[in-house]
Amino acid sequence: MKKTNLLHLALAASLAFSTGCSSTDTSQQVATAPATAVSQEKASEWPRGVTYEIFVQSFCDSNGDGIGDIKGMTSKLDYLKELGVEAVWLMPMNPSPSYHKYDVTDYYGIHPDYGTMEDYKQFIAAAHERGIHVVMDMVLNHSGVDHPWFQDAKKNPKSPYRDYYVWAHKDDPQTKGEGKVTGGDSDNVNQWHNVEGSDYLYYGFFYGGMPDLNFDSPALREEVYKIGRFWLNEVGVDGFRLDAARHIFPDDRPDDNHKWWVDFKQEMQKAKKDVYLVGEVWAPADIVAPYTKGLPALFNFEMSWAILKALKQGEGDSLAIKHGHIMDYYKNVNPDFIDATILSNHDQNRILSELNGDKEKGKMAAALLLTLPGSPYIYYGEEIGMLGTKPDPLIREPFLWDKKEADACRTTWEEPKFSTDQTVTPAAQQLQDPNSMLNHYKTLIGLRNHSNALTYGSVEPLDLGPKSVSAFLRKQGEESVLVLHNLSDIGVTLTLPADLEPYQKVMFQSKPFSRGKQQITLPANGSVLLVK
Repeated sequence: MKKTNLLHLALAASLAFSTGCSSTDTSQQVATAPATAVSQEKASEWPRGVTYEIFVQSFCDSNGDGIGDIKGMTSKLDYLKELGVEAVWLMPMNPSPSYHKYDVTDYYGIHPDYGTMEDYKQFIAAAHERGIHVVMDMVLNHSGVDHPWFQDAKKNPKSPYRDYYVWAHKDDPQTKGEGKVTGGDSDNVNQWHNVEGSDYLYYGFFYGGMPDLNFDSPALREEVYKIGRFWLNEVGVDGFRLDAARHIFPDDRPDDNHKWWVDFKQEMQKAKKDVYLVGEVWAPADIVAPYTKGLPALFNFEMSWAILKALKQGEGDSLAIKHGHIMDYYKNVNPDFIDATILSNHDQNRILSELNGDKEKGKMAAALLLTLPGSPYIYYGEEIGMLGTKPDPLIREPFLWDKKEADACRTTWEEPKFSTDQTVTPAAQQLQDPNSMLNHYKTLIGLRNHSNALTYGSVEPLDLGPKSVSAFLRKQGEESVLVLHNLSDIGVTLTLPADLEPYQKVMFQSKPFSRGKQQITLPANGSVLLVK
């Protein structure tokens, strides 16, 4: 286990921070947090640690062209290390005609706006030196319409790539209604799309610019394995975030979807024994659970919806119970399942905008994410309170590193509407404020990283009366943590049962609270963690 020089939980206490794009800046800002002694022993070990999602385009621009790039990310690895994250998930980096890069035109390349393959390899090496793993977004449900495979296939029915895609004749009944969307991730009304001058249509679940790949084709499946092996063995990534994992086959073929991911996992494990795979399946737990056979980690969207609902209603009493019900589904299929918890991601309105910009609620969201069970993902900018609602470019706005006139790293590809200098305090200034959102996140991440109970422990829901209070015990071995969150805008007083009275030591408090012999008064939107 790695030792750290921790005297108290003010892990927010020092953070090497560069306002430009140099990775050698050693300036420090100091913040303190109200906390007590914690273990000096690091407890978390990835993939059970915290992961940070990065949209490369918006993160850090190293060359002044307005677009975030790999060298910019590399310059911010010390920021991520000090924040306490143990991995990064990078949104797509392959060549693509779009800003978002989900319509891939080369599965073996790096988009030139982002840099070179050598830049990427250097980034991975620098991340690994800091104990940070690299997870790459892999878009396998579809390619881009401009991919050479598709361009050749649509022109030539005898193309070797024809079978890489899904085709139907215009007179086929399935193209005249049966193929319509009834829900799920797609906004399309019809997934069958015309090819000019052809009697055949191609299938694209999301839209015409993203033709679905045909996983009934043995040749296509082998090509996908080859792509995975390339990034794992030749480039050195640690794993993949798998886009649209539910839609490899149509919804009426769920068993085929489940089997495909088992096959994919087995092939990737041949290339890298400890490969990490995390899948995107937007669905309730009963639909998600079978995917855990092949995808050992899946995003817990259902829990993110529950957290948001609880915050909006000010009622947190059922959150730990809800999580337990979800885990029951997953563990019945795969007891070693990794629960990838989130507040929001690049496809959702930013959590703070969903909470009407209420920073106290935003801090409570972070406290829930980082104290409930799971291996949390943080969407870039959540830790500084970035804002944004759809359309998608506006939930992927440039990260604010410093005041605009001093921010040599800020990207300019998109004019921000929500996360501006008037609405969001940049990271450099937040580091100087012990009560900032950034230091709140940093403290909680550090607390989790040094607690076996918070990283690996079981959760035991507690009913202490008020519906506004989310109360639970986290236990692992001899360590036991009493977690109390008040989601209300007013203070509440709790009477603790006798078996909870031994929890006297303060592990963390987001705000000052008061305690009598058997009672605790939690402030509005306040969190307290106690140990024996």
